[in-house]
Amino acid sequence: MENDITITQEKKYLFCESRWTFWALTLAAGMYGAYTYNLRGGVFCNAQTANIVLFGMALGKADWKEAAYFLIPISAYLFGTIFSEILAKYVKRFQFLRWDTILVGFEMIVAFVIGCLPASVPDQVPQIAFNFICSMQFNTFRQFEGMPMATTFCTNHIRQFGSNLVKYSRHKDDASLSRMKKHGSLLLMFFAGAVICTVGCVHIGLRAIWMSCIILLVLFVRLIYADLIDEAGQLDRKPKGH
Repeated sequence: MENDITITQEKKYLFCESRWTFWALTLAAGMYGAYTYNLRGGVFCNAQTANIVLFGMALGKADWKEAAYFLIPISAYLFGTIFSEILAKYVKRFQFLRWDTILVGFEMIVAFVIGCLPASVPDQVPQIAFNFICSMQFNTFRQFEGMPMATTFCTNHIRQFGSNLVKYSRHKDDASLSRMKKHGSLLLMFFAGAVICTVGCVHIGLRAIWMSCIILLVLFVRLIYADLIDEAGQLDRKPKGH
């Protein structure tokens, strides 16, 4: 009975699962992709589907050097997932801040440092750095108010938006409408991030990625407030999907 009362007194979702968190992270992720494509090698850093295909094509052509090249971003993405799993367990023991909060702060620092790098630095350096943090973000922020979501790419958002649009048109049910709105909102955030960063790339060049730092800083401060004030005493509570 006491446990039931405790659950009802807690918010249904943690702030790290809220729409504000997922909107901010998706906006930043859209910026990452636009930044590396526009200024750092013409590649997208947010996911690895294309790199897997290109890796397979290189193997098929027996181009071992090219294949080894694509193993670098794939490995960075893999290690980002592994590290986020390991570090999350260690951070939890300290009972100070959530791993989710610390990761956002880490992302902000990485993005700021990348913006400081001169053009002479090989493009692979920022590419790998973004591969690494996008993987960590994808593995850490898993559910948007109870619904599985990705913040670093949007293929599934397009599918889910279309699927739920059809379901809602047939049945007019609130569940389909809610899913459609959530996936649609993340699509818009990703798109907006790409547009904003591209404009920044045109006008301020390599420093354009610092715009994502502003978004991440605001989110980081809000997450700290949630950990220490709003959700104090709930650091043992796991976000949905973990």
